[in-house]
Amino acid sequence: MTRQKIALSTLALLAVSCSYSEPSEKELTEEAVGIVKQFAGTLKPILKQNMEASGPVATIEVCSQQAPAIAASLSESTGWTVHRVSLQPRNPAAKPDAWETEMLHQLAERQANNDGTDKLAVSSVVNGEFRFMKAQPVEQLCLKCHGTEIAPEVSEALKSFYPNDSGTGYSLGQIRGAVSLSKPIDSL
Repeated sequence: MTRQKIALSTLALLAVSCSYSEPSEKELTEEAVGIVKQFAGTLKPILKQNMEASGPVATIEVCSQQAPAIAASLSESTGWTVHRVSLQPRNPAAKPDAWETEMLHQLAERQANNDGTDKLAVSSVVNGEFRFMKAQPVEQLCLKCHGTEIAPEVSEALKSFYPNDSGTGYSLGQIRGAVSLSKPIDSL
């Protein structure tokens, strides 16, 4: 091999190795936002359709199965860890860690002063992971199972699926919880 070919081969290898870089915080945030949209865009229509067709009691079972399944599927397909968290968890698996707890408190404070322009999302790098959280404010659809006035049959169904449920007492617009994502990173 001639010196020129060796030099060209070396330059080609350097170009390939230099062209790969860790995604930036902005790129990771954009990716996380897309995953949250997929989560909500999959779960909400299922819940809405089931609520209209079968009512809140049947929808509790659907939500208890579909929400974790959607999160698991997105975790597997994207390489991120995806789950829901709440300061008042319905499901014990939705109990937040220390970072999530702090962020949920911050998001609730921001929601209180939100003029509609705050997207109610946070991100940071924590212990070698990129963390992202998007708040889930209570919508009209949520109130039958998460609101302040729960029908007795809904309350009974909640007790059967979630014996230690604390996910009620919310009003429209309050932060009920968040979709929380994390992804290991080497560096930004």
